Amino acid sequence: MGSARIVVIGTGYVGLTTGACLAGLGHQVTCVDVDEKKVARLAAGQVDILEPGLEELVSRGLSAGRLNFVVGAGAAVANAEAVFLCVPTPMGAGGAADLRAVEAVIDEICGVLPAGCAVITKSTVPVGTAQRIRAMLGRVDVPVVANPEFLREGTAVADFLNPDRIVVGSDEEQAARWVADLYTDLAAPNVITDAASAELVKYAANCFLAMKLSYVNAIAELCERLGADIMSVTEGMGYDRRIGRSFLKPGPGWGGSCLPKDTHALVQVAESVGFDFSLLSAAIGENIAQRDRIVAKIAGAVGGTLAGSRIGVLGLAFKAGTNDLRDSPALSVTAMLAAHGAEVTAYDPAVGGELPGMRIVDDPYQVAKGADAIVVLTEWDEFRRIDWSYLADLMQGDSIVDTRNLLDPQVVLAAGLTWLGLGRPRARVLAR
Repeated sequence: MGSARIVVIGTGYVGLTTGACLAGLGHQVTCVDVDEKKVARLAAGQVDILEPGLEELVSRGLSAGRLNFVVGAGAAVANAEAVFLCVPTPMGAGGAADLRAVEAVIDEICGVLPAGCAVITKSTVPVGTAQRIRAMLGRVDVPVVANPEFLREGTAVADFLNPDRIVVGSDEEQAARWVADLYTDLAAPNVITDAASAELVKYAANCFLAMKLSYVNAIAELCERLGADIMSVTEGMGYDRRIGRSFLKPGPGWGGSCLPKDTHALVQVAESVGFDFSLLSAAIGENIAQRDRIVAKIAGAVGGTLAGSRIGVLGLAFKAGTNDLRDSPALSVTAMLAAHGAEVTAYDPAVGGELPGMRIVDDPYQVAKGADAIVVLTEWDEFRRIDWSYLADLMQGDSIVDTRNLLDPQVVLAAGLTWLGLGRPRARVLAR
């Protein structure tokens, strides 16, 4: 199709990536936000989000005149052919998705939307939201379409431009196919379906990944108790094409802006129709237990008690490649360490400023000064290049707790330090 006039409401990870990428595909895009200072920065090409390729894409869109940023949705949608809702849907009371931002936008634009303009939910919303929006709009001339995103922080631009699939759902098939045509230049299979199915696809995918992560963390714990090696176990599993290699790495638990809220939201959706989703609830419980196990491992590394210990932490963001701290397992672990009386010093290449319960430094070696143990909580590649011999000289203790199995154990051991990973028996590592 040719160029479409598109309005994207919300300029967070999803909204800004969506707007910049759609402009890159040749559409005329206006991005809307309520934060005047943020809009001014974006209009000047300043992107606060750490996301590879995004700032360059925004700059190209601005220079080409296909991308602009404004405050206020009402005026922006007056000539739109499509409006993407990319506003926050955080976890609300009891775990259900909080749709107040979505409702506020619909209330603002319902009277000024042009006839035929498609309202498209890009935000992750519960099943039934499309019908709810149609009822709020009260207009038969405005189709509502569900078009969930599958963007990973740190690779959002690449994921948008090279998608595994494009899912579009509406109770009006013609509207769904028109929205799918916005992505014509992207080589990806289209899943055209009803709105409820499209809304459920996002939850079903994210919750499956969360369960897979919880499963591998439980297997890693079992490896430690049985003397097996999680690296060999997951390698053997990964060759099975029914399972695959992705999401088979143990860690301190899953977090971020999506998995925690989406798992709780789907449990709530299931309960609303009388279904006890005990499998998913167990995955959530296992994720909480994983953080307890990590803290217990750290306590064991410093003699059994954390009170009065000095712990150096490498990594605070919920994953490498981003500065996002939302529901970061690293923050959960550091908070638990502080609650048990540990003195925590932390370093993350993308996180600065101040955070409660810890001292943040701007150099990885500063976390080692007088530390009884160092804990790797985020899988930043730069941690592999640390001079472990120099770091060992700065430490008081000798334990490195690698909750990501990121480091080469032999490099750490050669520096005279003790390496403790997840699901990897110490005796086997030393024997190599």
